[in-house]
Amino acid sequence: MLFGGGSYYYLVLILEAFCIIHCLRRGTQQQWLWILIVIPVLGCLIYIYKEILTNRHSIRMPKVDVGAVLNPGVKLKRLEDELRFTDTFANKVKLADAYLEAGFTDKAVEIYQASLTGAFAENEHVLAQLIIAYYEQQRYQEIIPLAQKIYKLPQFARSKAHMKYAEALENTGQADLAEKEFKAMKGRYSYFEPRYQYGLFLIRQNRADDAYQVFADILNEERQLSAMERKTNKVWFAKTKDELKKLATQKTA
Repeated sequence: MLFGGGSYYYLVLILEAFCIIHCLRRGTQQQWLWILIVIPVLGCLIYIYKEILTNRHSIRMPKVDVGAVLNPGVKLKRLEDELRFTDTFANKVKLADAYLEAGFTDKAVEIYQASLTGAFAENEHVLAQLIIAYYEQQRYQEIIPLAQKIYKLPQFARSKAHMKYAEALENTGQADLAEKEFKAMKGRYSYFEPRYQYGLFLIRQNRADDAYQVFADILNEERQLSAMERKTNKVWFAKTKDELKKLATQKTA
């Protein structure tokens, strides 16, 4: 028996079952399931620390650049000066990210494209950001080959770039493939933004009943989340409620 005794063996099984059920419920099985099965004891301890204790009990306050919030131009000027002083890949990407966030999409694209050279020709962050920027520019056809380069990376699975890839497929007449990608981003009690976007996709496909069910599921899960989880996702719950009201009104009209 594991650890030399039957009681320990069953204790490990219970712990492993708890972690597996929790990760399935949270929609993180792609990241954790293999680890929990292959190295159950150590894997469970790491999982509990990273996914339960850290997420629920530590409050990590983001660093806020007050000047940048009050005047976004301050941040852009600082990053532009940094790039002029030190022309590195990291400084280019920081400036491009800031441009994209501020709505200067054309400038961001120019820098992203120029930075994809040499050892950084396949940089996953830049490719993902280019997908988002290309979507803003309605360059849907160009998004698809970029997404295929980073599709298998774990961080792409439920990212904003993945959502834009799905929407690009829809905008290029590939609705079936788009729906497949939206479904790949689903997960119970999590990933509310991709699921909200999936509901909007269903509305655009004239599938109001299916969209209604997606939105209803999201709001049903909201009640079972912690206060912190509800606060983090409040914008998507609010948007979901608005869409659900619209659909309910259409049903009774």
